[in-house]
Amino acid sequence: MSTTMSLEQRVSMLFKLLEAGSKKEYIAGKVTKLDHDLQVAHLAKNEGADEQTVLAALFLDIGHTVIQEKTLLSQYHYDPLDRLVGNTITSSPTDYGRVGAEYLRILGFPEKMTGLFNRDVMAKRYLLATDPTYQAYLNSISMESYKVEGSPLSPTEIREYEKDPLFQKMVQIRKWDAIVSYNRVKPPALDTYRDMIIKNMSK
Repeated sequence: MSTTMSLEQRVSMLFKLLEAGSKKEYIAGKVTKLDHDLQVAHLAKNEGADEQTVLAALFLDIGHTVIQEKTLLSQYHYDPLDRLVGNTITSSPTDYGRVGAEYLRILGFPEKMTGLFNRDVMAKRYLLATDPTYQAYLNSISMESYKVEGSPLSPTEIREYEKDPLFQKMVQIRKWDAIVSYNRVKPPALDTYRDMIIKNMSK
């Protein structure tokens, strides 16, 4: 079992995991998980988001993919990753944000980016409480997950959440995620983001 991975190995593993999303339907018969996340990242980039926000948009569903692709990840025999994979066995449906954050942390992405994933569920609940148009944009997948993620935030919870320095970025990513569910375009290929990914990983 290894305790280190080179940058090249980490990038290769990440791309294999993301490409596994190209085989998973996000909305039955319409789009794969990878296609959806590429569209969210493309929208974020077009709207002038910084690189770490664009990558967070690209990795939006990575926690789900980590949970679904345990066999793929266990092939690397990397100690921190093996512990994460082992812990996902008992994960609840709302743990995907925590799992995604930890996986990206293991790969060497900064806390300013990985921290967004721990705020994902709260961002959805915040929008449901504060934006009357948001629910109309939610697709069937998001509506199903909403049933187990909790009700809209209360006024007290809203005030507390708005104190979080990262809340606005995660809320914006959630808005982009909802928008592309109904306004689909053909996004650039995954490899377009390779240099950006390498630049934002620790060496």
